[in-house]
Amino acid sequence: MKTILVVEDTELNIDLITQLLEDDYNLLFATDGAQGVEIALQKNPDLILMDISLPIIDGYEATRKIRAAQKSMPIIGLSAHAMSGHEQNARDAGCNDYLTKPINDELLLGKIKEHLQ
Repeated sequence: MKTILVVEDTELNIDLITQLLEDDYNLLFATDGAQGVEIALQKNPDLILMDISLPIIDGYEATRKIRAAQKSMPIIGLSAHAMSGHEQNARDAGCNDYLTKPINDELLLGKIKEHLQ
């Protein structure tokens, strides 16, 4: 079973993602960017769902730190920010993909499957 690291600080989003993914994937969780980097580098998950607005270090910086050590791990940026430029900022930081919140379940599942193939 593939492992997904969910880096998210909002309880409701954690619950929604857990309900959506727990039957098909092993899930790891981090509630801030620094913890996300630490877990990503220690546990080497198959994919990361990275919230952009995080405490301690934001998702952009966490992604850059992970990318410095791990070039090929798929990272999907998640953000409530749908403004022009946010997706490009996430991709520039090293995210392979970007989805806006609220999360569209079918779209998220499709992106996960696409990146884990």
